[in-house]
Amino acid sequence: MPLIAVSYTYSPSTTDGRDTHRAAHRAWLADLLEQKTLVSSGPYADGSGALLLVEGPDAATVETHFAQDPFAIENLIESATFDEWTPVMGTFTS
Repeated sequence: MPLIAVSYTYSPSTTDGRDTHRAAHRAWLADLLEQKTLVSSGPYADGSGALLLVEGPDAATVETHFAQDPFAIENLIESATFDEWTPVMGTFTS
């Protein structure tokens, strides 16, 4: 199954909201991890966003599913991109 690189960009104006909803967001991600859909995720060191690697059939399907992320539901993501990624070397190669 393809890997989809999901990149979130956050606005400083949503920091309080993200703090409020972080537990629900992480619980939602933990469920994806348990389902073996989420490969890895984490925030950028500067707090400007996050990178999530997801196994999915295609970017459009993952984008539709990620509309259920509590951060998305609460409009706490400034922008998001969903790009199919083809690793050719390293940990994520088949």
